[in-house]
Amino acid sequence: MVELKTDTSIDAMYEAGQVVARALTAVQEAADVGVSLLELDEVAHGVLREAGATSPFLGYRPSFAPTPFPAVLCVSVNDAIVHGVPGRYRLRDGDLVSIDFGAELGGWVGDSALSFVVGTPREADLRLIETAERALAAGIEAAVVGNRIGDIAHAIGAICRGAGYGIPDGFGGHGIGRRMHEDPGVPNEGRPGRGMRLRHGMVLAIEPMVVAGGTDYFHAAPDGWTLKTNDGSRAAHAEHTVAITDSGPRILTAR
Repeated sequence: MVELKTDTSIDAMYEAGQVVARALTAVQEAADVGVSLLELDEVAHGVLREAGATSPFLGYRPSFAPTPFPAVLCVSVNDAIVHGVPGRYRLRDGDLVSIDFGAELGGWVGDSALSFVVGTPREADLRLIETAERALAAGIEAAVVGNRIGDIAHAIGAICRGAGYGIPDGFGGHGIGRRMHEDPGVPNEGRPGRGMRLRHGMVLAIEPMVVAGGTDYFHAAPDGWTLKTNDGSRAAHAEHTVAITDSGPRILTAR
C-alpha cells in the first residue's frame, strides 16, 4: 500500500533529508587518501548525534542479509556497487567511492547517495559518475503528478543504456516515509506509461546505479552485504529522496 504524505509530513521529511545532506557533505569532505572507511562511518555517526537523529541503516536486516547491517553508512569502493560495509580499508589515490546514507528524525526517514573520486580521477570514472547524476536528474524530472512509475524508470534507463553502461539487475529505488523501504518500487529501467500513476504526496527514493563494463550481473562479497560487479569494472550510484507535488518534484535531500 502506498501512503500519501500530507504537506506537513513532507516538510518533516525535508528536515530528515537535510540531516542526510549534511552527513554526505561531511563524509565527502573527510574522504582522502589514507582515511579508513570506518573513519568515514564515524563522521556520519557524528552528524546523526548532532542532529538528534537515528540511523535506519544500523541493525537493518532484510531477508537476503546474513547479519544485521553493522554501520550507519554504506561505503562502496571501485567495483562495489552498493551496500558496502565500512571496514579498515584505507582510501587510495584514484578510488571511486559511492556513499549511501539515511537518517530518521521525528519519525520520518531520508535517504540519499552520491559518488566521487578520491585524489586523482580517471576520466572514465568521471564519465560514469556524471552519467549516474544525469540519470538521477532525468528520473526526478519525470517524477511529476500524472506520470507513471514507468516514466521514471524509462528516463533513468535511457541515460544509462545510452552511455553503454550496465544496470544492476533487480535493484532500484523505492517509496520512503516512516520506513526506509515502502511501496512502490522504482526500477531503473522500464517502459514509459506503465505502472502506478504518480500522485501528490507520494515520496520516492530514486537511485540509479551504473556499471562501467556494461553488464547487469553482480555477486555478494563474503560479508554478505557488499554487491560487486561480476566483471570487476567500476560502479557509481546516485540517489535523492523526492516528493511528488502538484507544483513539481521537491528534492528533500538536496545538498
